[in-house]
Amino acid sequence: QLQLVESGGGLVQAGGSLRLSCAASRSIFSLNAMDWYRQAPGKQRELVSTITREGRGNYAESVKGRFTISRDNAKNTVYLQMNSLKPEDTAVYYCHQQLGFADYWGQGTQVTVSS
Repeated sequence: QLQLVESGGGLVQAGGSLRLSCAASRSIFSLNAMDWYRQAPGKQRELVSTITREGRGNYAESVKGRFTISRDNAKNTVYLQMNSLKPEDTAVYYCHQQLGFADYWGQGTQVTVSS
């Protein structure tokens, strides 16, 4: 079993920044890729960014150049640095990890960007 706990969300003006954190309950976290997803009201959950076990990040086109994903395996934590935020980034952000056939999700953290 793995527990993921997100933090760092909040209300920010357009152009501002936030850093999200996702803390995992077990060190096995370091063995797999980690993802950040988001879900806006009335929309499907979408993949925002993935970081490989080796630390390589991949991004959705909508956030490329603005968001940076990183991980600290010693702390069992993955981060999402979000800069130049836009109102369309408003959503609940979730971290996710797949271990074998099991999918683990955090409870989500709300990000609201005002115009």
